[in-house]
Amino acid sequence: MRKSIIAAAVFCVFTATLLVTDTARAEKRPITEKDFLRFQWVADPQISPDGSQVTYVLVTVNEKEDRYDTSLWQVSTTGSLPPRRLTAGPWDGAPRWAPDGRTLAFCRAGEREAPQIYLLQMSGGEARKLTDLPKGTSPAVWSPDGKTIAFTSSATAADLEEKKKGGTPPRKSDVRIITRAIYRLDGASWLDPTSVPHIWLVAVDFNQTEPAEAKPLTSGKYAEGDLSWNREGTKIYFVSNRVDEPYYFPPDSNAYWISPSGGETHELIDINGPVGDVAPSPEGARFAFAGFINPPQVRSNIQSEVFVFSNGKAVNLTAGYDYEIGSDVSGDQRPPRGEDSQPLVWTSDGKALILATMQQGRGNFVRIDAATGRLEQLTTGNHDIFAYSATPDATKFAVTLSDTVRVCDLFLFDPANGKLTQLTDLNGGLFSELDVRPPEEIWYSSFDGRKINAWILKPPGVDPGKKYPLILQIHGGPHVPYGHTMYHEFLYLAAKGYVVLFVNPRGSTSYGQEFSNLIQFRYPGDDFKDLMAGVDAVVKRGYVDEKRLGVTGGSGGGLLTNWTVTQTNRFAAAVSQRSVADWQAFWYTADFTLFTPTWFRSTPFLNPEEFLARSPVRYAAKIQTPMMFIEGDSDLRAPPGQGGEPMFRALKAQRKTAVMVRFPGETHDLSRSGKPSHRVERLQHIGNWFDKYLLGKEIKIYDLQ
Repeated sequence: MRKSIIAAAVFCVFTATLLVTDTARAEKRPITEKDFLRFQWVADPQISPDGSQVTYVLVTVNEKEDRYDTSLWQVSTTGSLPPRRLTAGPWDGAPRWAPDGRTLAFCRAGEREAPQIYLLQMSGGEARKLTDLPKGTSPAVWSPDGKTIAFTSSATAADLEEKKKGGTPPRKSDVRIITRAIYRLDGASWLDPTSVPHIWLVAVDFNQTEPAEAKPLTSGKYAEGDLSWNREGTKIYFVSNRVDEPYYFPPDSNAYWISPSGGETHELIDINGPVGDVAPSPEGARFAFAGFINPPQVRSNIQSEVFVFSNGKAVNLTAGYDYEIGSDVSGDQRPPRGEDSQPLVWTSDGKALILATMQQGRGNFVRIDAATGRLEQLTTGNHDIFAYSATPDATKFAVTLSDTVRVCDLFLFDPANGKLTQLTDLNGGLFSELDVRPPEEIWYSSFDGRKINAWILKPPGVDPGKKYPLILQIHGGPHVPYGHTMYHEFLYLAAKGYVVLFVNPRGSTSYGQEFSNLIQFRYPGDDFKDLMAGVDAVVKRGYVDEKRLGVTGGSGGGLLTNWTVTQTNRFAAAVSQRSVADWQAFWYTADFTLFTPTWFRSTPFLNPEEFLARSPVRYAAKIQTPMMFIEGDSDLRAPPGQGGEPMFRALKAQRKTAVMVRFPGETHDLSRSGKPSHRVERLQHIGNWFDKYLLGKEIKIYDLQ
């Protein structure tokens, strides 16, 4: 979800750490890959109903166990007291306040145990386990009277029966019968279409010490989610896509309601497109939601809009707003564990909605008039909004923010004056030791005159009379843009002496619908030309050694890295990460489908040439650049067999310089939520490869074994 200006004093909060003297900088050290192990993240901020407290999930690295630990913490919104710990962890998350503010429901899991809902009374005492379902639960959704909690679970009647019997369950066949085109999911492995999330209810009784009996409210073959209650507690709203095989059709989902006493489900909102983030208005007669109307022709990217639904009609409030609803800037420091949401929030009088949007790589708050659609910018600033929650009267928000030199912190947001007040400084101690600086933002003209947004990150203490090696970073998605958020990889490479250029070529979101959709049926293609124009623009500045250029990127950025070295030999080294190299194989093996014409007009069995023409591996004979391929062994989004593996084999067949680095057990999310040790090693390998071929360092671990 996406102008009054933040006061100058607030802006100084974000930049104060940057305004240091040369003497102070001389005492600081460069950031390293291992500093990541000391990072801390704030996730899932939940403000209390009275606005006096914020409960959040603290995510830390457990280096000994090579994992992330999560615990619940609380801080006063006055900022007068330091945060205090509420739970010990290490697998606690998803805090949700009861309507009266006296109790906190949260989810607690184990390393091999599904999450269950626990209750913690704020007056003191130990947390009590409320649910005990075989396949766990989603976060709690309190009823308005605080007597019932709704949640979703994929537990089935057979699961419950088996649990009642106890003992060792009978052996089941491990043979899978697959009938759907989407049958596995990156990070979740195999999907079971007979076990999907449904709505459950559990009564809250503080006199009960054992887990309560939770009861299913819905059933069937369609998944349900995005739960909310009406103000009277007589209806539960939810979202569901009730199509057997949705990959054959454009995106679509509807909103429904059901009585908490059971019975039939009733359709609430149905548009020709997806419905999500449904938010009932204060008086209960209108519903805000995020979604879009499917265009006549399928697009590569479709911007979401904000609608208000009433009297059977959905009105688009943001039809004239050509930016992104929601903030989602590409970085590598979003909390690796923890629920993060960006809801649509009604003002108490029901006249407006407050939400986050993304413009040109920045996330900020706006207010939208619910009757006219008039949009007012509430904050401006060079940052990204991760998550937020609001008090029932929408006068206070708890917000997590990141910027280019901030991992993640908690802020209090006052929509009345646009003020952001910092409540935590989790990484302040570490970053006081480090010489990190924000990048320089630039705009330049591409080959066809289009203006392209980019950032240049220079080494600390850069010498204006010296020429430096440059590394071009390419984002994935392929639409998720770079911008004003923390990217440890960039800071690490700059600290090693590289100029880092990161670019939002055509196809990137947050620059308007037309710009984001320019790559449809042209990916990769003109976006590559945008990237090269960016390299040219920086080289012209005089401080880059054009003979020492490197290129890297992950996912869609890995695809463009592969493509780049087949189109030009100007790069002396490349690191392709979790990439696409063979579009035909990708079409057949990725965890999602391309059955609708988003990136290709046809299918590889009907028109193989369309896929071959844009497959980098087809042009492997042209590659002269030494290449490293970084792959996660469990990556189902961009399986190694269609990406790094064929590229590596094609180069080895030609006796060209290539090495492949494999990470056991890692998914497509290696760089964002992989094991801490693997994330550190990944950075080390990237740095080593560029050091070897751009700096001429003697690094032998990549020599023939």
